[in-house]
Formats: sequence, structure tokens, C-alpha cells
Amino acid sequence: MKVVVFDIKADFGFFGKFYSTSSPITYPFPPFPTIQGMVGAILGLDKKEYLEVLEYGKFRAGIRILNPVKKIRMGINHIDTKEGRWQPIKTKNRQPRTQMRFELLKDPCFRIYATHVSEDIFLKLVDFLQQHKSYFTLSMGLSEFLADFEFVGVFEAFEKHMPDDYVSLCTPIPVEYLSEMDAPLKIEEGKSYYKERMPLYMKSTREVVKYEDFIFEPTGKDILARPSSYVEVQNGENIVLF
Repeated sequence: MKVVVFDIKADFGFFGKFYSTSSPITYPFPPFPTIQGMVGAILGLDKKEYLEVLEYGKFRAGIRILNPVKKIRMGINHIDTKEGRWQPIKTKNRQPRTQMRFELLKDPCFRIYATHVSEDIFLKLVDFLQQHKSYFTLSMGLSEFLADFEFVGVFEAFEKHMPDDYVSLCTPIPVEYLSEMDAPLKIEEGKSYYKERMPLYMKSTREVVKYEDFIFEPTGKDILARPSSYVEVQNGENIVLF
């Protein structure tokens, strides 16, 4: 199969965790449904159709952390538009704005690997990326955090199964891929290992039906592991597509 590779970066990013409301906190990297949304924005897919066109199984993606994960807290103003307009003056029963403290990613930069069973959709994505063109404005989670992207290339990729020895993987690894192995990870000095539970599969009705635990190294270093399957990319990187 072929995978298209591109980098995405921004000054700030936010990918809200499902259990945080009044004090929003962020995932360290975009979950799979967010990657679907990013690719859908590039291709110009309507928000009602992108989850069907880029359905889990037809569309596969992996993500690599390029910049170390850094988090900061910042106040973001929310304006009151309940009546269909913004009233900038404070009244007895109404505040013109409400400030909330958000946990944000600082200088996020990721490498995304993507493939699709439809050659037409895949080639359209390649064409848009090569021309540095997107149908909708790309953002890093929130519309306020405009993102830039850069085409890296199109590479042949080969699916591998049950390696006899540890392989160096540069993307987060779903725990599901490690559950059948004895000593699936090789812990190395100078590296940190984090686990994060994230949404994986979301229906077109925007209902999340599957969550998965991911193992990742927050500074972007490779992880030595023995997954049940992985993908060897022609550029020399080993990744996991989900």
C-alpha cells in the first residue's frame, strides 16, 4: 500500500478530553477522529459526511510527535450568543463574556501518515497536500489555533506481523497491539513512557463507540516494542496505523 506523509504545526493546540468540562484539559496529540476531521478539512468534506468517507477501516492513519509535548494554561474568553447576537455591555442578568482556563499544547508539531482504500480519495489528498491547498481552514483542535501543514512525501508501506525481535516504532502504540506479547516493551534509560485513553472510533452520529489506551513517548523518541502488527514505511520509519 501507499501512505501519504505530511507535517502539521501551530502555535497552540487543544484536543479536549471527554471527561473535562469546566476546566478543559487536552490530549497530548490528536485522537483518530480529530485526524479524520483534519483530513476532511483539507479535502473539503462536509462535517456530516467526513466520518463516512473517512470511516475507520477505510481510512487509516498514524501520528508521530515531532515537538516534545509542552502544556500551558491560558484564559480564553467565551462570549454569550444565546440570543443570536453578542451584547458587549454587562447587564443585571447577563455577562458579555465568561473566561475559562484552558490547558493548551504549546508549539505542537506532528507528522501524520494516511492511507485510504479509495485510490481517488487518496490521490486527491496527495494533490491537495503537494499544492499546499486545503478546502477549509485547518486548525489545531480549536478554530482559534490556525495550523500550517507541509507535504513530506508518498511512500510505499508494508504491513508486518509478529516480529521476532523488538522494532523501533516512532508513533504511539495502541495497547491492543501489545496484549498478546510477553514483554512487549523494552524500557530504555532516558525515555519516558506514558499511557493515555483516547477515542478511536466515532460513528457518523458523532457517538464514540470505541476507546483505546495508547503508549507514547512525550518527547517524540522511538519506542522499542513487539506489536502484533506494524507498518514499515519506505522512508525508514516504522509506524502503527489505526
